Amino acid sequence: MTNPAQALLDFNPRHTFLVGIDSDGCAFDTMEIKHKECFIPNIIQYWDLQPVSKYARQAAEFVNLYSTWRGTNRWPALVMVFDLLRERDEVKRRGVTIPQAESLRAFIAQEQYPHSDSGLKAYMAEHPGDPELERALAWTTAVNKAIAEMVHGVPPFPYVRESLQAMQDRADMLVVSATPTAALNQEWHEHDIAQYVAVICGQEMGKKAQHLALASSGRYDPSHILMIGDAPGDMKAARANNALFYPIMPGEEEESWRRFYEEAMERFFNGTYAGDYEAALIAEFEAHLPSTPPWKA
Repeated sequence: MTNPAQALLDFNPRHTFLVGIDSDGCAFDTMEIKHKECFIPNIIQYWDLQPVSKYARQAAEFVNLYSTWRGTNRWPALVMVFDLLRERDEVKRRGVTIPQAESLRAFIAQEQYPHSDSGLKAYMAEHPGDPELERALAWTTAVNKAIAEMVHGVPPFPYVRESLQAMQDRADMLVVSATPTAALNQEWHEHDIAQYVAVICGQEMGKKAQHLALASSGRYDPSHILMIGDAPGDMKAARANNALFYPIMPGEEEESWRRFYEEAMERFFNGTYAGDYEAALIAEFEAHLPSTPPWKA
């Protein structure tokens, strides 16, 4: 079987700098539409949360969009939604049974298969007949179908294209994302910006930290590696590789890209990005993403 990450293993640097770029919510304004119109309605439908749909929506939006867990892979994010719902007094009073998700937790805990649709199918082959896993596959399939039908014509944020064009002769660039690769290819090619990146890395190729590691190991000085992202997971992927991180502030994406294009990009290339400048940006970024839900505050 072909290794999904083979393109990264075969990757040959052309420059001394490497830039990884997240896609959903970072390069493209697609986080809101994907979660609010595709993920959440299918969470409610496939996991029988109709009696508490209002609270399910609140929990899912908090986890996936407005908290420190923003950008989390869909499987642990789904389980976290269940856990938040189970704690709420309003949900308890309605007598609704929230899934314990024990089979999903076991899938998430294992490391043999990636946390992707193909990984789930491979895991299911070793655990046949599990109704929860079958429901999970039906859910993720419905989500992907909804995204394919709903999400199109959404351009990259202003200053994304300009930044890619400005970096193309100075840095190797990768898409580093937890989104399925097929969806990434569709979006990046639809808007004619795939031409600027060497590899488009989706969830089938592993976690974001693995994408960066496979591409960079032994090839770049860590001070020459930058991850651009809108979620704490992007920052963790950067730190796991001793790389730098540039945050796209949720709700201030255009301003963040303009700042990158006009200021931060050149700092990265001239060696003045690390230190106080990066630290100030990260402090601002972390202030945008709370860990306590508003209904608990």
